[in-house]
Amino acid sequence: MTFSFLDYFVFALYVFTIVSLGLWVSRKKKGKEKDSTDYFLASKSLPWWAIGSSLIAANISAEQFIGMSGSGFAVGLAIASYEWMAAITLLVVGKFFLPIFIEKKIYTIPEFIEQRFSTNLKTILAVFWVALFIFVNLTSVLFLGGKALDTIIGNGDGSLTTHAIIGLGLIAAAYSLYGGLSSVAWTDVLQVVLLIIGGLITTLLAANAVTPEGGILNGFSHILSVADEKFHMIISKDNPEFTNLPGIAVLIGGMWVANIYYWGFNQYIIQRTLAAKSLKEAQNGIAFAAFLKMIMPFFVVIPGIIVYVLYSQQPGTAVIDGIQSVFNNGNTINYDKSYPWLIKMFVPAGLKGLVVAALTAAIVSSLASMLNSTSTIFTMDIYKAHFNKKASEAKLVWVGRLAASIALVIAVLFSPFLGNISQMFQYIQEYTGIVSPGILAVFILGLFWKKTSNKAAIYGILGSIIVALALKSAYVELPFMDQMLYTMLITMVIIVGVSLTTTETDDDPKAIILTAKTFETSSSFNISAYIILIISAILYTIFW
Repeated sequence: MTFSFLDYFVFALYVFTIVSLGLWVSRKKKGKEKDSTDYFLASKSLPWWAIGSSLIAANISAEQFIGMSGSGFAVGLAIASYEWMAAITLLVVGKFFLPIFIEKKIYTIPEFIEQRFSTNLKTILAVFWVALFIFVNLTSVLFLGGKALDTIIGNGDGSLTTHAIIGLGLIAAAYSLYGGLSSVAWTDVLQVVLLIIGGLITTLLAANAVTPEGGILNGFSHILSVADEKFHMIISKDNPEFTNLPGIAVLIGGMWVANIYYWGFNQYIIQRTLAAKSLKEAQNGIAFAAFLKMIMPFFVVIPGIIVYVLYSQQPGTAVIDGIQSVFNNGNTINYDKSYPWLIKMFVPAGLKGLVVAALTAAIVSSLASMLNSTSTIFTMDIYKAHFNKKASEAKLVWVGRLAASIALVIAVLFSPFLGNISQMFQYIQEYTGIVSPGILAVFILGLFWKKTSNKAAIYGILGSIIVALALKSAYVELPFMDQMLYTMLITMVIIVGVSLTTTETDDDPKAIILTAKTFETSSSFNISAYIILIISAILYTIFW
């Protein structure tokens, strides 16, 4: 099905609406220019429902809709562990990490590192995070987004990819550069509604097309019966994807490293909780986001399994002419074409424009979040700390906008060079996993062990890179999740050893004082946590 005039109109209406809304919510109040709190932390005014929506909008992007659907084709429902375990991780972050961050009144995660350890370590990590956001996060989201739009709107030959990348960057820049976090967070409320509606439409229409006789329930019943091997959360060692999702170790090993690092110490995720009206609002927002994470596999994994069934032509499956040639890429299968192909094949005119708008909303909201967080870290942790300590509020906002603009230009220029990676989602997880275990080890011990010293933290960060690369070498055959777990544990041993042998005092002078009251949570958060844990247990029991 081609992209019709009605589809273009619906898509254009989305772009106009989201940019207009972003600019409107960020308008001046009583002639007052934005200061750094307004721009980087949305004036600390976000309610729980905006925080929860914005967390999901920042998280769900091309990595999930494109990359995770591709992994759904290749792996099956097991890839949903990233989503369902993220729900539990959010509860851990809300109860144990967020109270400390909000009490410290920080703008950025590197700022917390400065308060707990040193300015030198803060600067090292700030530079690292800026580079990671630009060369991994921004570039991958732009590339996957451009690739998706090329498949849906264009001919799928790559001729539209670069133009789509530039267009996505411009849409995100149109409101986020001027409005800052307030524009990003408030537009995210609309974006998350749109991406859920779009995801639901795509999944239901795809299920309806699975069998020759049609029917949504019939389609779901068919994929459950003919692709049973794709509906197990814990995969066996003889599965080719075991190296990506190593069986039971997913539940008790490296997945926790990936999730806790991402949801607890990732600036573009945690920043909206730092902008909450209060700690209670932030924690309730995190609980709301956890509920939304529970339903995400239905929109981002199930479509990939549907494509697998159509591609493999199981008995009783609708025959799609030419499907083999669409996904075959030489001797490999291009799994990441799954979601765009579904939209192009089964979503009718008008609705297709809405679904593409939803996909674009997922991409643009993440881009806007990453741009804002990149500019926040650069401005507050690098520029203000090292180049202009007495910068005015207006100057900080100006530098933030300039930094975001430069980051976007660099990402747009580099993203086309990512090439044709068959499972982008897994690729991102694997290579981020080289650095995340060491950083997580520093944070965990820095938060909860008073003897952790600055020297030990620096040794730990540097040593973790060496350990990670050694475990990733050709001489050690380990699933990358196991590599992450072992890297974190070895890094903790290094930090503990250096702290105990070099610290002259019993506790580090910058140690955080924790009390039982620090971790008290409201009844609404506690009830939500119990419900989410019960749902998680049921899901893993059913799909074990």
